[in-house]
Amino acid sequence: MSLHPALSTRVTELFGVKYPVVQTGMGWVSNAGLTAATANAGGLGIIAGGAMSYEELSDNITKVQALTENPFGVNLRADSADIAKRIDLVIRAGVKVASFALAPKQDLIGRLKDAGVVVMPSIGARRHAEKVAAWGADAVLVQGGEGGGHTGNVPTSLLLPQVVDAVDIPVIAAGGYFDGRGLVSALAYGAEGIAMGTRFLLTSDSPVAANVKDVYLSKTVNDTVLTLQIDGVPQRVLRAGTIDQIESSSGARRMARSVRNAVAFQKLSGTPWTHMMREGLAMKKSHDLSWSQVVMAANAPMLYRSALVDGRTDLGVMATGQVVGLIEDTPSCEELIQRIITEADQVLNRLGKA
Repeated sequence: MSLHPALSTRVTELFGVKYPVVQTGMGWVSNAGLTAATANAGGLGIIAGGAMSYEELSDNITKVQALTENPFGVNLRADSADIAKRIDLVIRAGVKVASFALAPKQDLIGRLKDAGVVVMPSIGARRHAEKVAAWGADAVLVQGGEGGGHTGNVPTSLLLPQVVDAVDIPVIAAGGYFDGRGLVSALAYGAEGIAMGTRFLLTSDSPVAANVKDVYLSKTVNDTVLTLQIDGVPQRVLRAGTIDQIESSSGARRMARSVRNAVAFQKLSGTPWTHMMREGLAMKKSHDLSWSQVVMAANAPMLYRSALVDGRTDLGVMATGQVVGLIEDTPSCEELIQRIITEADQVLNRLGKA
């Protein structure tokens, strides 16, 4: 099928993919299966390396490479205590793209670029995009306030044109996208593609349990909340599970829960306490957090794992974008991406005839 030329962008060339569609590196969700399914469907799949131990990340990279010959990415935490070791792994394995939720320093960007790895930080403000572009980032993923997980207050429709006008590198739009019309709107603003989290979570290739997906599918655009009570940094999550209890509990109870979760995560991941302390210090500095907020950050891994891995929607929390209220099914990644591209092609051709 011959597609509208607007669907071939600097992003498809930069990433080496067929379509300008990115599956974000969602913690506990973006495993080897989902990443490979996205890559095989023509998009850019990204492994959620930030939520994995080094050994798990290495294993998932190997699994993806066994499942697809197409390019894929790995999401990394720039403040990880073993970030240098993880970057070595990404380079050695020949991973195409390294994405970051927290902007990496200039030396990390340079090291990856020198090895031929495409660097794509996620940002939530124009000044952050300008900074990473000046440091040499190859592209930026721009998430507006509609997006899930850590997010800001400025909607995508306002943040995206700001960033597009401020930098010359390719911009990928995130926050509120789920169909071909959204892809066309992002291209109209000057973006080179779209990134989606919640929409890929709700596919048949996603490892999330069916009962958890059913909770997501039952929600409306008004059933999300932007909260500071999980880790001290604004996160958009479903109004479900324990979020109401967490928001209404006292500071002392939240702190006690955070300490318990820190101990549980340390046992589960095997991460040395010294590494966790270093990551906490890095988070405190980068986000200007108080020590109580740093301790609260231990909530996130276990609360998300309870819902997304263990299926305990009554105990955990579930990150989501507001777009959850517009999603009604769980297609395969192949079906989803083909649906998006077909619709985008039809819209572009219709507008061309207007």
